Amino acid sequence: MEELSKNDLKILNDIRADFKKALNNYLLIEENDHILVGLSGGKDSLALLQLLGERMKIFVPRFKVSAAHISVENIGYSSDISYLQEFSAKYEIPFIHKTIKFESKPENKKPICFLCSWHRRKALFEVAKEHGCNKIALGHHLDDTTETILMNLIFQGSFAGMPPKLKMSKFDIAIIRPLTFIPEKEIVEMERIMQYKKQIKNCPYEKDSSRKQIKDLIVELEKLNPMVRQSIRKATENIKTDYLP
Repeated sequence: MEELSKNDLKILNDIRADFKKALNNYLLIEENDHILVGLSGGKDSLALLQLLGERMKIFVPRFKVSAAHISVENIGYSSDISYLQEFSAKYEIPFIHKTIKFESKPENKKPICFLCSWHRRKALFEVAKEHGCNKIALGHHLDDTTETILMNLIFQGSFAGMPPKLKMSKFDIAIIRPLTFIPEKEIVEMERIMQYKKQIKNCPYEKDSSRKQIKDLIVELEKLNPMVRQSIRKATENIKTDYLP
């Protein structure tokens, strides 16, 4: 890799600062944690693995990281497993590959994307349990959080998002989202600077998602407030209960 420009170094430093801010603000990493990263192969999970891999070299607190990629046998979506193995090895992080399969029954009215995500998440929990991990790190960034909040408001009539840290009631495992302060556009820049290998996105159901419409809505809202993503996210921690039913 060529020597980075001052601008690229600033972008990476800003990303690392927001990453560290999330770790500190929400106590996402504690002494002796074993964190499992859900490594899809997209830019978000690659950036997350890199940032955790770099942070792991700093010995306060001491923690371990493993990476897991979940393949779904009956969904036409695949990633370059050898690249994910090499990328993990670059940061001395063990790589785990698990293949699953699920059936979408006619009586089940849940969208196929929901079912696929649910089964992948279930498999991640199984891998975490098998390998003694007490936390699962997901690559959800600021845009993901904002979009989820709006989708819940518009389609579900609920006010909920993606908390930076969520302790699961049925498992002795917590989900953490260390990229919570980082906008997607900065992850795109990190992908360019670090020259991540782009994975082929060939999911046959991706076009059916309503998230694209929400992304377009946020772009329109940016015309009113350029910091609308940060503002929507901040609202989840600034709830005025006296003004709610």
